[in-house]
This record gives sequence, C-alpha cells and structure tokens, in this order.
Amino acid sequence: MTSRLDAHVHLWNRALDPQDWIDPETMAPIDQDFGTGELATMLAETGMDKAIVVQASNSVDESIRLAQSDPTVVAGLVAWVDLTQDVGPQLERILATASVPIVGVRHLAHIDPDPAWLLREDVARGLNALEQAGLCFDLVLRHWQLSQAAHVASRHQGLRLVLDHLGGPPPPDTDATAWESGFRDLAGLPNVVAKVSGLTSGLVPGSWTSSDLRPVVETALEVFGPERLMYGTDWPLAELGGGAGIWKTALETLLKGASEDAYDRLFGTTAVEVYLQQNPDGQPAAR
Repeated sequence: MTSRLDAHVHLWNRALDPQDWIDPETMAPIDQDFGTGELATMLAETGMDKAIVVQASNSVDESIRLAQSDPTVVAGLVAWVDLTQDVGPQLERILATASVPIVGVRHLAHIDPDPAWLLREDVARGLNALEQAGLCFDLVLRHWQLSQAAHVASRHQGLRLVLDHLGGPPPPDTDATAWESGFRDLAGLPNVVAKVSGLTSGLVPGSWTSSDLRPVVETALEVFGPERLMYGTDWPLAELGGGAGIWKTALETLLKGASEDAYDRLFGTTAVEVYLQQNPDGQPAAR
C-alpha cells in the first residue's frame, strides 16, 4: 500500500503569526492555535501517515518556523517567498534551519490587492526561479483567475503547478458554468495537477452530504484523472464544514467503485510524486 499523504494542511501559532482573518464568532472551531500535536491526532483519526503543510501567511518568517516542524508528521512544506524579489536568498533563509523539505511555494493570489498578480512580469521571473529550483507552485485562486492560471501554465511549461481546492468551485446547487469552463481549460495543460480539498470548508456543518459534492468531484476525475489529483483536508479549515474525518468519508463515498490504483493515487501516490518527486518505491520520479 502506498504512503497515505494529506496534501493540504495548515499550522499556526497566532502569537507569532496572527491570523486576522479568523472571526471568533463565525469561525469558532478554528479560533485557536494548531501545531503538530493536533496535526498528528487528525492524521491518526483520518488514517493518514503524514501531511504537506501549506503556508497561511505571505511571510518568510512564518515559513522559517513551519520548516522546523516535526518530520514524523510533516512530509514537506509549501512555503512563501516574495516572487517579485530574488528568490534564491529567501529560500536559503528558510532552508538554513529546516527539518522538513521545502517542496513548493504559494502566494495568496486570491486576496492579493493586484487582481492580475499572476500575470506580472516580475512574478514570471520568480516562477522561472522556482522551476530552476525544482519546486512546485501552488495556485490558490478565485474561479475567475483560472484563465490567468492557464496563461501561467502555458508560459512556464517546465513548472509543476498545483491547483488548490479545485480552483474554488461555487457552493452546491449554484451555477458552476464559469468555474467549469476555466477548470476544464486549465486541466488541459499537462503541467497542472489539482487538489481535491477545501470543498467543505465554506459549508455549514449538517447542511451538506457527499451527493452535493458529486458534480464537482466527478468533473475533476473526468478532466484530470486520478493520476493528476490528490486528496487534502484543508485542515483545520475543514473543521468549519464539520471536520476532516467527515470530509474524508464523503470523498471515499464518492470514490466507491474506483480502482485500487485510483484510490492510492488520490490518497498518496500523486502527492508523493508531485511534491516529494519520488515514486512509491522511493526512487526519483520521472519529470
């Protein structure tokens, strides 16, 4: 059996990295700190071995702290660096005290003051540096930015791009036409993979079932295939939608009838190949 890898979690200590977006009233389940101890408990409860930690702040200092996480539960870090500046020295700062691999970089493009941040020339130079360093770039987007992501993927064909949360599909029972069009176009580019994650983080617990998520998940399976999809909880934000365990059970329900290979790919193999650049046997993956 392949290693089980949760491809998308967050950790934060708000005394060091304030998360001002957390509303204590509407986001009470995550109005606290989350460290590797809590992560280890969640992974055990969901039957996973390790996780990929993803930055939550556009901060090199946060990434330096996250890179010092416990390697028994953290397989790698998707860090933050300022792509509009010299990337190499920033990565060196993070790596200097790291105890886990730096496997990629992410920028909170979906809330950047520049709505066309992804298309900037100084960002393009930073993305070239990531490609040269052999790192992925995670895309966290609104659905209307999917066309920008497709432009980036076409321009940087040697860069592995990871689409977080399936590109932000709309809530169940709402018009998904615009999202699906952009999503399908992006999926047509071979250097893009996607995370089946974050689909319940914005939903009210008890208001949804796995059937509500079926159209989006089936579209993802159709256009990406399991070989380019990976499971992530988006924990601790998953707690807002009922919990990481409930989300994983829902996805497993939607995957009933899938082959063992498809299941292994979604719950580990794809993430190991994309982020850790290894085959399940531990050998370097072909690129």
